[in-house]
Amino acid sequence: MNLNFLKQASVFVIGFMLVNSCSQQSHKGMGPTGTKGMVVCAHPEASKIGLSILQQGGNAMDAAVAVEFALAVCYPSAGNIAGGGFWIVRTSGKSVYSLDYREKAPLASSKDMYLGPDGEVVNGLSTQTILAAGVPGTVDGMVRAHEKFGTLPWNTVVQPAVDLARNGFPITKLQAASLNSIRKALLERNSSKPVFVSDSIWKQGDLLIQPDLAKTLERIRDQKREGFYAGETAGLIIRQMQESGGLITLQDLAEYEAVWRKPINGTYRDYHFYSMAPPSSGGLALKQLLGILAKWDLKSLGHNQVKTIHYMVEAEKRVYADRAEYLGDPSFVNVPVDELTSAKYLSKRAGEIKEDKATPSDSVRAGKVTPNESMETTHYSVADRWGNAVSATTTLNGGYGCNIVVKGGGFFLNNEMDDFSSKPGFPNVYGLIGNEANCIQPGKRMLSCMTPTIITKNEKLFMVVGSPGGSTIITSVFQTILNVIDHGMTMQQAVSEKRFHHQWRPDLIQYEPEAMDSLKVTKLLSMGHFLKKTGKIGRVDAILFWPDGRMEGGADPRGDDSAMGF
Repeated sequence: MNLNFLKQASVFVIGFMLVNSCSQQSHKGMGPTGTKGMVVCAHPEASKIGLSILQQGGNAMDAAVAVEFALAVCYPSAGNIAGGGFWIVRTSGKSVYSLDYREKAPLASSKDMYLGPDGEVVNGLSTQTILAAGVPGTVDGMVRAHEKFGTLPWNTVVQPAVDLARNGFPITKLQAASLNSIRKALLERNSSKPVFVSDSIWKQGDLLIQPDLAKTLERIRDQKREGFYAGETAGLIIRQMQESGGLITLQDLAEYEAVWRKPINGTYRDYHFYSMAPPSSGGLALKQLLGILAKWDLKSLGHNQVKTIHYMVEAEKRVYADRAEYLGDPSFVNVPVDELTSAKYLSKRAGEIKEDKATPSDSVRAGKVTPNESMETTHYSVADRWGNAVSATTTLNGGYGCNIVVKGGGFFLNNEMDDFSSKPGFPNVYGLIGNEANCIQPGKRMLSCMTPTIITKNEKLFMVVGSPGGSTIITSVFQTILNVIDHGMTMQQAVSEKRFHHQWRPDLIQYEPEAMDSLKVTKLLSMGHFLKKTGKIGRVDAILFWPDGRMEGGADPRGDDSAMGF
């Protein structure tokens, strides 16, 4: 299986006024614009559904719920009803909320459940088996979000996904390749052939019809939360657990609750940002990165110039080291958010960075604070004419989760348990290191890198942004924000620019081809950095709000992307 391909969600954005694919659009200049609404998400069919909800008079939150369920149908590698995620919401009244519908560890889970008799991690147990599945949060999250913010009836926002599953949709070229790449795994891990396995090979334009998923979505449409966490669907999940040796029980399903949390917020230059708090590390890490980088005039240093790259990478090393040491589910561990994001602490961390010499990762440690008493993910951004906006990142973790489809339910189970620390210091599938703060405990939420973010300027919406990409999510969002604020790019330019990434361990700058030329690479090597050319990093879905009232959709050219607004 091509893990790099599966770990990064393809991002598609459709254009209503400018219905062009990004391959036909210039990657420079502005993306498509609208004044009444914008939907940026991971598949054309879901974009159409989100826009139709806005056109019916629904608000951004109605459209976002509709997009979430549509992605479960047309983007099964990451869209889901058996995964989880995070929402950042800003209302027309300028209030900001964050919703945590992250999965939880089953009550029967245990700290050492992925270790063998020798005390070492058993390869694949936390990623490729049903033991990798956490208790799903998506359906409960969407119900709670709609109850709080929705204006259209619940069945109105869910029905389009039902129709999409029942009638089918033509798959894209990338989806055909993706489904073909997991054919062997699907046949090995499922006792009967799921609809995602074709009799021959999948080709672009083939129709994917999902009758079992349509019935599951109908139960959710008619019974809301009970249509998934109880009754027939819950029974199907439990039978799958019993057949495949999983841990999730009816009690786990009945007790799951999404949680409203206080967003991480802060300022950078003249802008205010809101992002996700723990158990996502994204918002805290973003606040740390922006706080450290505020010391330097990045505009004068220049975009992707040697000094700019050096300072950004050195900040990333320190932030990811802090992540490994301190971050976890705040219901189980005391996460020192205020201390890790204080001006004094970030100034100290910035002061550790040498102007012309890299600090080896082995010499970088988590900062000292005094506490008070994954790559298959997808992101969508939605905004409406009234000033409401949603930044949402949702995931199954690995591509198609653990590759096990609930028999009779038609949906993939996640493999989010790999986002826990199977063993302190042992890297997960994304190479991220974790320690005791993120160890497995029954009922605990696993740590995440998801970074859905909303930025304002002078109390007006400025940007809605987020990305898939496992450990690269944080740095992809970080670079996109800097591209606009410090380097003066449009939204389309900002998401199109080549990216680089460092996550402390391994001590390596991974960079996309064309992100830096040979002279820059040579200079960075001379400063003590280690570099490796890699594939695509992140797939950013974003909206930029212009002073004249236009919303610009930024469509990432790393996929079959386009933009849709009206």
